[in-house]
Parts: sequence; structure tokens; C-alpha cells
Amino acid sequence: MACDEAGITTYLPKPQTSGNLAKGLYGKRDFIYIRQDDEYQCPAGERLIYRSTAVDKGQTIHRYWRSSCDECVIKAKCTTGKHRRVSRWEHEAVVEAAQARLDREPERMRSRRETVEHPFGTIKSWMGSTHFLTRGLQPVSTEMSLHVLAYNLKRMMNIFGIKPLIEAIQA
Repeated sequence: MACDEAGITTYLPKPQTSGNLAKGLYGKRDFIYIRQDDEYQCPAGERLIYRSTAVDKGQTIHRYWRSSCDECVIKAKCTTGKHRRVSRWEHEAVVEAAQARLDREPERMRSRRETVEHPFGTIKSWMGSTHFLTRGLQPVSTEMSLHVLAYNLKRMMNIFGIKPLIEAIQA
């Protein structure tokens, strides 16, 4: 949201965090948000209406569900619970807009993978399964900065060579 407010156009995929797809159930992407009614439409064509709002880890989340899921013919494909509930972050429209931009220009994701995600994948590989060795925001920030510095130095050595890099540092 801060990028949007600063006029920065982002291209990133909408996260798919639900475990329902792995269970063979419909995912959130199968539910269509209807902005003017503030409701979701389920795959069966029924409406999930707004029920509540909660703050979770500093984020305002709106919850939607339908009261009569028991009668639905596709309930077994939708949920194992009494009702299918869908959550919506208060700023989800920003994430949806970013996904829409990516859908219109899919080549942007290829570019992102090549330029942005590769360094982070490399750093993550260097860090191994232990991830951060420190705890707390400031120590972890320092540790990450050192990893990024090491990545950048190694990359510069590969591109320019060690001797020209040392000469450039000394200049």
C-alpha cells in the first residue's frame, strides 16, 4: 500500500495462502468479490455476506460466510466445516490491482524472477536451513545487511574482477 501511495507501480502475484487447494477444495481465488455489495460469490453462485471485522497482527480483516452451506450440492468440494468462510484484508484491493497488472503484462514476472528473486534465492541458499542466526529486529536487520553486502561484493568480483574492484574501492 505504501508503494501505491508513493506512486510506485508494483508487479507481484497475489499470494495464495490457503491450504484448501492441497486438500482438493476450492481456494479463495474461486470466490468472486462483488465490491458494490461487499459480498463474495461462491462457485455455486451463492452469496457470502459480510459478518464481522477483526484485527489480527495489526491488520484489519473482514470475514464473510453464508448461513445455508449445509444444503449446498458442492459443499464437499468447498469446505469440511459447517460454513465456508472467506477473509478479506482491508487493503486487498491494492493486492488485486497488482495481480491485475501482472495478468495484463505476464512478462513482468519473468523479469522479476531474473532480477529480484534470484539474489534472494541465492542468499537464502547461503543461509541454509537455520535462516537467521540472530533474534530481534535490529540484529536480524544487521545480519541481512551483511548477507546483501556479501552477495553484492561477490557479484561485483564476478563481473569486474578482483583487481579492478580493489582499484575502484581505493579511488
